[in-house]
Amino acid sequence: MVDAIVTGAGGFLGKRLVRRLEEAGVDVLALDRTHGDISEEKLWQELPTAGTLFHLAGRTFVPDSWTQSPSFMAANVLGTQHALNWCKRHKAKLVFASAYVYGVPERLPIQESDPVRPNNPYALSKHLAEQLCEFAATHEQIPVVVLRLFNIYGAGQRPEFLIPTLLNRIRAKQDIQVMDLSPRRDYVFVDDVLSAFAKAMDVPEGYHCINIGSGRSYSVQEIIDILQEAAGTALPVVSSCAVRRNEIPDARADITRARAVLGWRPEWDLPTGIRELMKES
Repeated sequence: MVDAIVTGAGGFLGKRLVRRLEEAGVDVLALDRTHGDISEEKLWQELPTAGTLFHLAGRTFVPDSWTQSPSFMAANVLGTQHALNWCKRHKAKLVFASAYVYGVPERLPIQESDPVRPNNPYALSKHLAEQLCEFAATHEQIPVVVLRLFNIYGAGQRPEFLIPTLLNRIRAKQDIQVMDLSPRRDYVFVDDVLSAFAKAMDVPEGYHCINIGSGRSYSVQEIIDILQEAAGTALPVVSSCAVRRNEIPDARADITRARAVLGWRPEWDLPTGIRELMKES
């Protein structure tokens, strides 16, 4: 028996979570794609017993979800059901990595009890997985902590995401080209996210759905300004003023529940996190 299993251990967040847990003395089994497909029962039947399952594996890149939605549903929904079945067999706790599922919010900051309106197939798949988690916790007494992760950033993130895209252009001394400078998002540094996962191991039984964000939002323009100040550049910024499909004008997390249930609060603000990111990458 191991203390914890981490699925998606080959990914941006998973690698760091395994390292964080091991540094804390947790005996971890790290699972990545080489171990098999999370949407297939065979993988789960071969896993040993553990006290906690950190389920991070799945498809994540929103633009791909529009053209590859069956794959997203298989990985994120069916994969989560297999994870829950495994937890039931082994009497284990599930800590599930969810995402922003609120769509265009009715108010800010966004509370976990606010309406959930997924506006892309990725968010829909995560919300469906959350429903499976809540059902299992309510009717099968599986302890579940769902972490609704807002916009994570940090060294090693896929280059398609906004902050690494902007940083790559700044380092190449290229004009900064974006579609729209106005959308605002809640960016949370990867180290803070890892702390939330670690604290979730100690949450009492039941079902807990928790926002993990910074509690503050920044526009694309503000992010560019922070990046340029950190890099010491003043490159031209060009916006096509094009509004993306299903754009959300502003998203900011209410993190009151994270403080109450996890004893967690973010330690990194965006300018400090950006400077750390630039040192590490």
